[in-house]
Amino acid sequence: MDASARPWLAHYPPGVPSRLEYPRAPVPAFLRDAARSAPAKTATIFFGARRTYAETWEEAVRFARALARSGIRPGDRVALILPNCPQAVSAHYGTLLAGAVVVWVNPLYTPRELAHQLADSGARAAVCLDLVQPRLASVRSELPLSLVVCASLRERLPFPLRQLYPLRQKSPRIAFGGDTVRYDDFLRRGAGGPRGDDDLPGLGAAPDDLALLQYTGGTTGTAKGAMLTHGNLVANVVQTQAWMGERPPGRDVVLAALPFFHVYGLTTVLHYGVSRQATLVLLARPTPEDAVRAIERHRVTIFPGTPTMYVGVNRLPGIARRDLKSVEACISGSAPLPLEVQREFERLTGGRLVEGYGLTEASPVTHANPIWGERREGTVGLPWPDTDAVVVDPATIPEPGAPPEGELGLPEGVRVLGPGEVGELWVRGPQVMRGYWNRPEETAAVLVHGWLRTGDLAAYDEDGYFRIVDRLKDVIIAGGYNIYPREVEEVLYALPEVEEAAVVGVPDPYRGETVKAVIKRKAGARLDEAQVLAHCRRELAAYKVPRIVEFRDELPKSAVGKILRRELAGTGGDG
Repeated sequence: MDASARPWLAHYPPGVPSRLEYPRAPVPAFLRDAARSAPAKTATIFFGARRTYAETWEEAVRFARALARSGIRPGDRVALILPNCPQAVSAHYGTLLAGAVVVWVNPLYTPRELAHQLADSGARAAVCLDLVQPRLASVRSELPLSLVVCASLRERLPFPLRQLYPLRQKSPRIAFGGDTVRYDDFLRRGAGGPRGDDDLPGLGAAPDDLALLQYTGGTTGTAKGAMLTHGNLVANVVQTQAWMGERPPGRDVVLAALPFFHVYGLTTVLHYGVSRQATLVLLARPTPEDAVRAIERHRVTIFPGTPTMYVGVNRLPGIARRDLKSVEACISGSAPLPLEVQREFERLTGGRLVEGYGLTEASPVTHANPIWGERREGTVGLPWPDTDAVVVDPATIPEPGAPPEGELGLPEGVRVLGPGEVGELWVRGPQVMRGYWNRPEETAAVLVHGWLRTGDLAAYDEDGYFRIVDRLKDVIIAGGYNIYPREVEEVLYALPEVEEAAVVGVPDPYRGETVKAVIKRKAGARLDEAQVLAHCRRELAAYKVPRIVEFRDELPKSAVGKILRRELAGTGGDG
């Protein structure tokens, strides 16, 4: 594509280049370099407990050596089922240092959800919060795990919170021994060894080597692992650095409210923060009050988040009297950012809050409004450096296998739309995934000659600012979390009284969207809302459980019998 086909380049803020240089170093080199350059700098703050970059690096190295001495080899998958805590940082970088592949897992998952993700990835080891261990143990026999490491938040709390922790949170009884070990005991396995890093194969990882399996429903709703390489993740960090502008190393304090098990938090908080030698204020399960208190106490300068987080801060009682003026820059993602939320948050902080766009398959960021330049309300901004974007006519997309043609390398026959026309957004760049884990057919459907089909309907203006119009896929985004209707529907169909079920997203002033289930009962069946919700709470993480349950005598269908989801989004009474 020439410059005329990339109108957005003319609107980049001063100092943001259209092309970037990407180091061939792997992801854990960010932590190594920070520990060498600023060993005494505070890397993390967790409930007031501080750890330096040197301490964090040392723990990551011990974790890597412990994995190797426990039989984990380069290329093996290691699941991390943790909230944002110091162990999550060390285990993440330690897994990569060992040459293994990280599989981040939401610690709120039910046993069924845990089993799917760990079995599909083939994870040989899991690092979990002690509160998660009973759920994991209930499905352990179904999994290929040879090692489970249990971490406790208590281990990293400062005095006197460590003494109060048992009063606030009752830890489960865990039978340690054999292949189930405490986190700190596991670290002792990694003590000693070479003074250098010759025994850390992850530092020799090539850009094309797999670093992360990040699970997503993609365009189909079936949970599958997006294969993100070291090169993908490093590229998105370097792109983030460029977009954030010149910020001296060690200057920033980043609020780690976004979970690391979400690739948005992993890239824009953990990897970016470490790459800039920032201090990360870790919030394990943030509330608006937690976020505000952290901003005030630690003078947070960067706060990546979701619209739900900013809504929560804006609505906090007495917020106008709180001191949030240290906040300078925020990028909002995962869901549309309402204009009134943006304006109110900026009024409270004096900082800049801009909307961006991305998806798991792109590590994840592809677009954002300029933080320090011209932003346009109602848009997700401009494609990032080295990122191409086109809008194509969905009616002209051929079956997989069509040969490429033209300068863009798009499949033969695909029609590229112009400014103002709505079509499917396709992107390409160094941050785009290698493909889906063990799913070649689904990979071929979304990766087309280097282009990633996003499944989102978009349009752009003459200056290259993009707006997301709608989704071709039916994913529900509630509070920044992706919820796939098919998964919830499968849980509903497990109820013997259910004949038909459909799940849709409906607008919610706080979460952006929320989950609505519409059910047709079998003839003569007795089933009420309370029974449906009780069943869903057993089988689904809390954020996936429907907030609205509606019963109907019939569900609307197309001529071929497909349930018409969009006709179900309106609220209604019991049918």
